[in-house]
Amino acid sequence: MNNQNVLHVDGDDESTNPSANPSFDGILQARLSRRQLLGGGMGAAALTMFGAGLSPAMAAPAANGAAAPGRTPPRLAFTPVAKSLADMVSLPEGYRHTVLYRLGDPIDGSVGEYRNDGTDPADSFALRAGDHHDGMHFFGLGPNGRHHKNESDRGLLCLNHEAITPAFLHPNGPTVVGGVRTVAEEVLREFYVHGVSVIETAREGGEWRYRRDSHFNRRVHTLTEMELSGPAGKTPYMVTKYSPDGSRTRGTANNCASGNTPWGTYLTCEENWAGYFRRIVATDNPNRTARERTALARYGVAGNGRELWATVTPDTADDLYGRWNAMKLGASTDGSDDYRNGPNTYGWVVEIDPFDPNAMPKKRTALGRFAHEGAWLGPVRTGHPLVWYMGCDSRNEYIYKYVSNAMWSPDDANGGMAAGDKYLDDGRLYVARFDADGTGQWIELGFGVGNVSPANTAYPFADQADVVIHARLAADAAGATKMDRPEWGAVNPRNGEVYMALTNTNAASRPLERLDAANPRFYNDRKTTGQNQLGNPNGHIIRFAEAGGDVAATAFKWDVFLFGARAAADAANVNLSGLTDANDFSSPDGLWFSQATGVLWIETDDGAYTDVTNCMLLAAVPGEVGDGGPRTITNSNGTDSRTVGTYVGKQLGEENLRRFLVGPKECEITGVAETPDGKALFINIQHPGEDTRPDFATGSFGSHWPDGGLSRPRSATIVITREDGGKIGV
Repeated sequence: MNNQNVLHVDGDDESTNPSANPSFDGILQARLSRRQLLGGGMGAAALTMFGAGLSPAMAAPAANGAAAPGRTPPRLAFTPVAKSLADMVSLPEGYRHTVLYRLGDPIDGSVGEYRNDGTDPADSFALRAGDHHDGMHFFGLGPNGRHHKNESDRGLLCLNHEAITPAFLHPNGPTVVGGVRTVAEEVLREFYVHGVSVIETAREGGEWRYRRDSHFNRRVHTLTEMELSGPAGKTPYMVTKYSPDGSRTRGTANNCASGNTPWGTYLTCEENWAGYFRRIVATDNPNRTARERTALARYGVAGNGRELWATVTPDTADDLYGRWNAMKLGASTDGSDDYRNGPNTYGWVVEIDPFDPNAMPKKRTALGRFAHEGAWLGPVRTGHPLVWYMGCDSRNEYIYKYVSNAMWSPDDANGGMAAGDKYLDDGRLYVARFDADGTGQWIELGFGVGNVSPANTAYPFADQADVVIHARLAADAAGATKMDRPEWGAVNPRNGEVYMALTNTNAASRPLERLDAANPRFYNDRKTTGQNQLGNPNGHIIRFAEAGGDVAATAFKWDVFLFGARAAADAANVNLSGLTDANDFSSPDGLWFSQATGVLWIETDDGAYTDVTNCMLLAAVPGEVGDGGPRTITNSNGTDSRTVGTYVGKQLGEENLRRFLVGPKECEITGVAETPDGKALFINIQHPGEDTRPDFATGSFGSHWPDGGLSRPRSATIVITREDGGKIGV
C-alpha cells in the first residue's frame, strides 16, 4: 500500500532498483521487428503474437480460459454508486453496512473500552485491535472448533494491521525532540498496534459481531516470537544478538496484503519493513563489505527509521528498541552481538495458524524476501504442486511465484503448521518476464541457475539462502521485467487466470523512454486543482494465463485487463478501457475474486483522483486473456513522444464494471473477504482522515469516521450485507 499523506509519507514505495534489466525492445527483436510492432502493421503483428507464433499450449486458451463446467459469468445487479467526497461509506440502494472491528476495540473481557484519546495504556494493545486494517481472510469455523470451509455463520477473521497514523495514537501525536523519541510508552504502544488480529466472528440474528471472549482471539505483533524456516533459517545471514543460531526473530511489521493455504492457515505478508530500521549510511558503510552495501542499498535500509523506534533510550535488557538499529555496532564477525542482520529477518511471508493460538508463527523464507504485498494461492488440484503468486510493491519491482516441490494431497487439509513445513519450505521461486509479443516467461531464481551464481558481477551469490534473502538482486540478475508497483493479485476461480494490480508510477521512476508493452502509458493526469501528474498516476491491472493451465508452467500469455483513468481522459491513449462516470477509477490496489459469485472486487489506494472522489470499491465481471486485442498508444511528456504497442482486454462497459462503494475522507479501501455463501462482504477502511494535520485543541480532524462527532478517526472493518439477505453484487 502507498500512504500518500502529509502526516506520514512512506518512501519505501519508491524505486531502489538500479538494474538495467531489458525493456521489451531487445527481447522483441527475436520475435518481431520494431517496425512491425510499432509501425502501421499492428494487426498483422497480432496474428503472429496470438496465433501461429505461440506454442500449441499458449495458442489454445480453451483449456485454461473456458468457463469451468456449470459456471457462467456473473451479472452485476446494483445501481452504480456516484463519486463522493463525503465523510461516510456510500453503498448502492438495498445494501447496508455495520462497523465490526475498529482500532482499539478490545478482544478480551479484561480490557476496557477504547478511549480514543491517546491515553489507553500501551500494554493494553496486546489485547486490542491494531491500526491500519489491511489484508484479511475469513476461515469458516465448524462446531468442532476446526476449519470448515463451507461454514458461513461463524468464522475466524484474520486481518493485518499494516502501519500506523502516529498523530491519532498519542494524546498530542508522537513526542519527538531533536529527532529522538523521548517517551518509551508511545513507542511500545506502536509496537503492539502493528501486526495481525485473529478474531472470532458470528452472524447472530442477522447481525455480524465479533466475540470478545473467544479463546481464538489473538494479536500477533512486533514483539511476538517467530521461527525462521526454510532455506534461510538457521543460516549465518539470520544471526542476531537475540538469536545467535539464526532460528528465531521477534515480530512482524508492515503487514500488507495476505493469503491463505489449503490447510486452513493464514499468510500475512511484510511489505515496507525496510523503513523501520535505523542505519546511518555514512557511518555504517565503512564497516560493511561490498556485498552488504549492495544488498542494503537494494532494499532501501537507510536513514533514522520511519518511526524512530531505535532512538529510544535507555533501552531494555533484551534490546526492545535497539533491535531496530541495523548498524554494525558489535565486535563479532558473525553479528551475534548486535542487530546488523536484523533486516534479513523481515520481508517475508509469515504463516499463522488461527485455529491454534499456541502455535508459533513461521516466516517462510522459501517464498523470497522483498516488499511482499501478498501471497495468492493458485488452483489446488490433487497430485499437482501448489502455487502462490506475489508482488513486490515498489516502483520498478517484480512479480513472483512460488511452486511447491511437494504435490498436493487432501490428507494434508487439516495439517496445520506441519503442512506448511511440507509445502512452504521446499519449492522453487520464479520471477516474471513480460515479453512484447503478449507472452511471458517465469525465470527460476535458483542458486546456479543462469546469472544467479557466484559469477554474477553485480552481486555474487553464495547459496540458495543468499538467493531468497536477496530475491530482488536475484530477479535483477535474471532479467525480470520492472513493473509499475505490483500490488495485490487475485486468481480467477473459473479459469485459473491471474490478475495483478499495478497501482501507479511517476515520471521519475518510469520516464517516457522506459515504457514497455506491459507498462505502456505516460501522460499528464491534470487535477482539477491544476496540479500536473506525469507518468502513469492512475495505474492498470495486468492479467496472465499459465501455459496449458499448468501452475508449474514456465510460460504464459498476458494482456492488460483495465487501465485506470478519468472518464474524460483521452480515449485513444489514456482511457483505453472506456471508463465512464459510473466506473472510472485510479490507482487499483486490492483485488479479490468472490468464490461464491465470480465477481472481481477492485479496491483503490489513490492520491491522483482524490480531488474528485474518495477511494472506492468496484465490482467487475472478468473475461479472459486475449478477449481484446493489440493496441498502439501514443505517449507524450509535453516535449517528446513515444509510440508503444500493447495488448488490451475487451472493454467491460457499465454492464460489467460498476462502482459499488465509496469510502470516507482521506481513507484507503483495502482488505476484502467474504463468507462462503457470498452473503457477507468484509471490507477494511484504512486511515480515514490521515491527510489533514489534526488540531488537538479543537478536535478538528480530516475525518471523524466511524464514530462521528469530534472523535478521532479510526481504521475499521465493516461488514456489507444485502437487505434481502442475498448474495453481494449479483
